[in-house]
Amino acid sequence: METAQSRQQAAQPGALTAFARFVLCGGGVGLASSFAVGALASWIPWALANALITAASTLLATELHARFTFGAGGRASRRQHAQSAGSAVAAYAVTCMAMLALRQLVAAPDPLLEQVVYLSASAFAGVARFAVLRLVVFARNHAQTADTLRGPRPLPATVARTPAPADPAQLCHAA
Repeated sequence: METAQSRQQAAQPGALTAFARFVLCGGGVGLASSFAVGALASWIPWALANALITAASTLLATELHARFTFGAGGRASRRQHAQSAGSAVAAYAVTCMAMLALRQLVAAPDPLLEQVVYLSASAFAGVARFAVLRLVVFARNHAQTADTLRGPRPLPATVARTPAPADPAQLCHAA
């Protein structure tokens, strides 16, 4: 007989499938974000453009990952959004540091070089985000859901025991 828990476990993709989906969803959002950051940075400072686009793309990507990548089967919870935002802050720092390093090395980098550096830093941060999302953000959800499906756990019963008699005569009498 198939239970809700076994159906959910069957719906959870393996690591390779989840990574492929992560690359598809997160990579697609990341690629669109890189162009959006470049376009927005022509009007406002690059760091602000990166922060705004990172916030918007993190919300979108977290929903995609909850529904498609990690097999959660529904919308991302507030806790998952908050934890995903934490990993996005780290990714934001990595991309900012990469762009700062580029500007220190090249006085006026052309847009193609900026895209290469940004996308490389994003890819590096993306691999780390995959690990965090799979092992922390969405893994807890599966464990909590499994506990919820099982229902409340019974408390262990306490049994009072009398110590065994030390005298061999009493032991024989008890038998």
